[in-house]
Amino acid sequence: MSPSVGTDRTARTARTVRTVLGDLDPAELGVTDSHDHLFLRSPLLPGQELDDPAAAEEVLRAFAAAGGRSLVQWTPHGMGRGADSLAGLSRTTGVHVVAATGMHQAAHYDLDTLGARYDGLAERFTRELTTGLPGAPVGVRAGLIKVAGEYHGLAEHTRRVLAAAAQAHHATGAPIAVHHELGTAAPDVVDLLCDRHGVAPRHVLLGHLNRFPDLRLHRELAATGAYIALDGPSRANHATDHHLFDTIAALAEAGYAGQLLLGGDTTTRSARHAPGPTHLLTALAPRLAREFGPELPELLLVTNPAAAFAADWRTP
Repeated sequence: MSPSVGTDRTARTARTVRTVLGDLDPAELGVTDSHDHLFLRSPLLPGQELDDPAAAEEVLRAFAAAGGRSLVQWTPHGMGRGADSLAGLSRTTGVHVVAATGMHQAAHYDLDTLGARYDGLAERFTRELTTGLPGAPVGVRAGLIKVAGEYHGLAEHTRRVLAAAAQAHHATGAPIAVHHELGTAAPDVVDLLCDRHGVAPRHVLLGHLNRFPDLRLHRELAATGAYIALDGPSRANHATDHHLFDTIAALAEAGYAGQLLLGGDTTTRSARHAPGPTHLLTALAPRLAREFGPELPELLLVTNPAAAFAADWRTP
């Protein structure tokens, strides 16, 4: 039996998606890779930097040729997000790009400078969402806040970053996207962001949950109203492909298809030789259509992203 596609959570017309070329009507977002990286640098990944604008352009052109219209980059502050290149790439390829502010786990930063990064953290996030990204052309702003938990828990670093993210969300309306290490600690994140800091779950995107294939937990998290980002298909070492359809089926049958997002999540140079964003459209979407009907890929790739990344933007 095919699962229900759930409730349509289409964004209201007053809401917009903040792209690197300006605010966009959610209806114009189109087919969307909801979690990926055109640029990324980390001391944990030496020699695997995504730092080549020409390579990023190839990725976007291939994605566009396959029918893609928008890509959301979850690379946060301090990780080589390519702020100086994103607007030009979007303009050249015709693909809408959403950039991120925020901060990843402490391990992705130089420990000698990490303490200084905490100074005015919420204000930094807010500036990048409302004024612009450092090093980018004037007016290029972030459209979401990226944060991260640790493996089965939240370190003090993470608690400080999540608190700053919540403060920036309340100041701007921006959605908050969360990296969960191997899919863990999502309940801790929801408790801290939503229960303690008052962020409505509909503004929270929980990433990587398909790497921890606990279907009961997924349903509990979806019941809060948060979005569930199923990202990294084709990365079998992260338990993605061989659990993905069971995860989607379980959540859709429980009525949560309207909260599911799909993303490629390419994080290393070598991973670009594997299926990237185009895999979502050329391989995954046709399989979803055959398994569940054409409405489901439309929901996961078009309708849901239009709601998840839209905000009633405020300027503090």
